[in-house]
This record gives sequence, structure tokens and C-alpha cells, in this order.
Amino acid sequence: MQAKVAERGQVTIPKALRERLGIQPGTILEFTEEAGRLIAVKTDQQDALDRVYGTIGQGRHTDAILEELRGSTS
Repeated sequence: MQAKVAERGQVTIPKALRERLGIQPGTILEFTEEAGRLIAVKTDQQDALDRVYGTIGQGRHTDAILEELRGSTS
């Protein structure tokens, strides 16, 4: 598969590859170079909201969630 580099350096990842690799809007890719090849790897980074999304109403108190996000203050 090929993609053309646009004037501003942007490249569109072909849809078949995005679907196969699970690359969606908002996915963070880390770029490196190895032996003249461009390597893009999905990162496993999640923001704070993504880590706790879906936990509300599951018997956890707000204080416990905030402590998990911020770390223990004592």
C-alpha cells in the first residue's frame, strides 16, 4: 500500500491498515526510524478519564477514584 506525503508533511494511513491495526481517531502513535525505515507504534497511554471511565456507579466512592488518579497525599 502506498500513501503520498502532503505539502505539510501529513500522511493518510490507508483504511485497511487502520482497521486491521485498530487505529482510530485519537490513537497516539510513536514514530521512530530504524535503518532508514519509518516505524509507527501505537502507544498504550491512557488519559486519566479513560482509566476511570465506566467505574462510576460501581460501588466506588469519589474519594477512592481521586486518590487513584492523584496518588496518596499522606
